Amino acid sequence: MRVVYVPHDDDLPVGKRIKLHRDRAGMSRPVLAGLIGRSAEWLKAVETGRLQTPRLPMLLRIAQALDLDDLAQLTGNGHAVPVTVYAGPRHSALSAVQAALTEYRIITTTASSATVSLPHLAERLRSAWLVRHASADHRTQLGALLPGLIRDAQTAARVLRDDERREARRILSGVYQLTDFYVAYQPAPELVWMVADRAQTEAEAADDPYAIAGGAWAMVQAMRDAGRWDEAIALAKDAQRQLLPYLDRAPVDWRGMAGALDAEIAYVHARRGRHGEAWAHWEAAERVARGLGPDYRHTQTSFSTSVMGAHAVTLGVELRRSGEAARAARALDPVTIPSLARRGRHLIEVARVHDLADDADGVLALLDRSQQVASETISYNGFARDMLLRLRKRPPTGRADEVEDLCQRVGLAA
Repeated sequence: MRVVYVPHDDDLPVGKRIKLHRDRAGMSRPVLAGLIGRSAEWLKAVETGRLQTPRLPMLLRIAQALDLDDLAQLTGNGHAVPVTVYAGPRHSALSAVQAALTEYRIITTTASSATVSLPHLAERLRSAWLVRHASADHRTQLGALLPGLIRDAQTAARVLRDDERREARRILSGVYQLTDFYVAYQPAPELVWMVADRAQTEAEAADDPYAIAGGAWAMVQAMRDAGRWDEAIALAKDAQRQLLPYLDRAPVDWRGMAGALDAEIAYVHARRGRHGEAWAHWEAAERVARGLGPDYRHTQTSFSTSVMGAHAVTLGVELRRSGEAARAARALDPVTIPSLARRGRHLIEVARVHDLADDADGVLALLDRSQQVASETISYNGFARDMLLRLRKRPPTGRADEVEDLCQRVGLAA
């Protein structure tokens, strides 16, 4: 009798584990591929081993899409690593925001058109952006505002006509662009793609190049994090081309958006390890920022001279050029970044610089400072949570209690 060896789950490579859990979930390859923003052909290549194991951000997307509780179910290292450790917890208001995004209602024009005020809706959106930048607990604040704002903006885009409808769709695109900041880094990756796609769709329906560029900016980030680098760069450049004919006479924010798109292209090139292209686009964006002046701030993207300094730190980290990253970090005072959320993220990036240098004390100090500046930024940042987990395993001498205290404040259970 011939004995057939059936490998235990622990013996399987990551690709086969993905297929195993996909089959157990009764999910087809195209469905899973769609949830994670990749093609079915790409997923097949990963499952069969023709492509190398995806990086951590993509493994997180796959684990979330398959509703897995820990990454060990994909990596097979025998140690439970909860998905929420890297992806961030599920915010208490996520279900309410998700319901506003996914409930499909039949809205009658006669019943609702008289109650729609576009100026009031635009003011609510403007105020919500201010809350996003000025609040340390910006997710909680946005979680309270977004469900009603999403529903009312959707209603306006449905019931109004002609020029008013185009304006309503422009506002709705902005609402989706704001929502993108709320749903990011939570255990619902499908919502990131949903709001980015809707922001782009509504902007195109409004026939507004500036709104289209804002939707593209959000989509570029989703594509970048999914490893769709060429698509991200092509989309950003196309959005820039649409803005170009208007820049001489358009409002100043149009130039800010064009610069922000160059900064995103730089980030994509850095993520894929292309040093020259990354810094060339950073320099193009930095020239725009300097031309707009030290007091200019772009609301959606935070594009400014100070944030370009923060981008320089991130590029150095992503390119693994610790010297470049350290010089950029020393050149920027984080206090000059007005947005608390963006300042908190920058402090995490500076912590990554110290992490490259194996400076555990520096990492702890920067992460603690980030938590004090914007508590809900660090709690949902995978890089920060990863560094904290490693600090917990090997704390700086005599500072184990400080590490544990910060872990608790960030939301990392013992």
